[in-house]
Amino acid sequence: MKFKLALVSAALLACGTVNAAEPTNQELLDLIKSQQKEIENLKKSVEEADEKAEASVEAAEKTMSNAADSKLSFGGYGELHYNNIEDKESIDFHRFVTFMGYEFNEDIRFFSELEVEHSLSGDGKPGEVELEQAYVEIDVTDATSIKSGLFLVPVGILNETHEPPTFYGVERNPVEKNIIPSTWWEAGAGVTTELAAGITADFAIHSGLEVPNDGGVYDFNIRSGRQKVAKANADSFAYTARIKYTAIPGLELAASIQHQTDLTQGVLNADANLYTAHAIYNVDGFGIRALYAGWDVDSEQAELAGQDKQDGFFVEPSYRFNDEFGVFARYSEWDNVAGNSIDTEMEQTNVGFNYWPHQNVVFKFDLERRDGAQDGDGFNLGVGYQF
Repeated sequence: MKFKLALVSAALLACGTVNAAEPTNQELLDLIKSQQKEIENLKKSVEEADEKAEASVEAAEKTMSNAADSKLSFGGYGELHYNNIEDKESIDFHRFVTFMGYEFNEDIRFFSELEVEHSLSGDGKPGEVELEQAYVEIDVTDATSIKSGLFLVPVGILNETHEPPTFYGVERNPVEKNIIPSTWWEAGAGVTTELAAGITADFAIHSGLEVPNDGGVYDFNIRSGRQKVAKANADSFAYTARIKYTAIPGLELAASIQHQTDLTQGVLNADANLYTAHAIYNVDGFGIRALYAGWDVDSEQAELAGQDKQDGFFVEPSYRFNDEFGVFARYSEWDNVAGNSIDTEMEQTNVGFNYWPHQNVVFKFDLERRDGAQDGDGFNLGVGYQF
């Protein structure tokens, strides 16, 4: 009997325990809500994963698109100058230039350069809009390329490389400006070939100069003869050849000769030759640049005016303390009427510094002294960039 009572009691206790373990309606509702929340979180995680996967696909597609678009290149440079020479003050956004190029394939490419000079162009305005380069270049072999179109003439130091962060001084040196005359571009065709390691040769046939020859003050002025390929008179072409040596790190030596079949484009039959030679050497912060350029003009009218000989040179030592700061001094001497017996020689000395807060941004300052046939002292300030 006692055993039966114990068995019944155990059964009742078990039932009570089971009944006590059964969840209430509220507990079931809370459980359902919790499961719904977990489902929602899982769904959100899946959606986020899908979004990330889609973003990755879009990024990959964009990267592939950019890789295709990398055939198109864009760049430029500009410079602002403040000049205070002999109490004559001026401020000028001298140049605003844009580059654009396109690579058709590994062997064929296009390059162009469009420039606005002095900010504002038009009738009576000081500036100009100029197309300085627009040519197609083709690699014929690993060592030889040809180009055709409008391009910079391969002479001197600055004519092909003149972005502000690449040289000292606010203004470009007066010898390459007045004798060569930079910046100088023509239309035609050219070839560049590597003769040996560090030795390259250039040859080009192109449009020529047309100097004034009407008895005015600018007669046979070389800089005034640039036609800039703007409906240029092509009666007489010109030829340029250059050889350059860069086999030793830090050293560049180059020499060029140019023949103009007629500086007056059929008026006076005045053929002329331009000779240039330059040296650049940089080692352990020290640098030096030196250049000579001279014209020999075969014309009786030019000889009578003393302009059958036009030449000049400059020497520019410099020292760069670090990536940000460098100092320089430059002495320039030139004469556009060197064939006469009068003292018409121009002399100019510049001393100053460059500060590069970034390798492609530069601030410049230099003191300037002018002697000889021109006089004047003062200083120049400038800022420039390239990208």
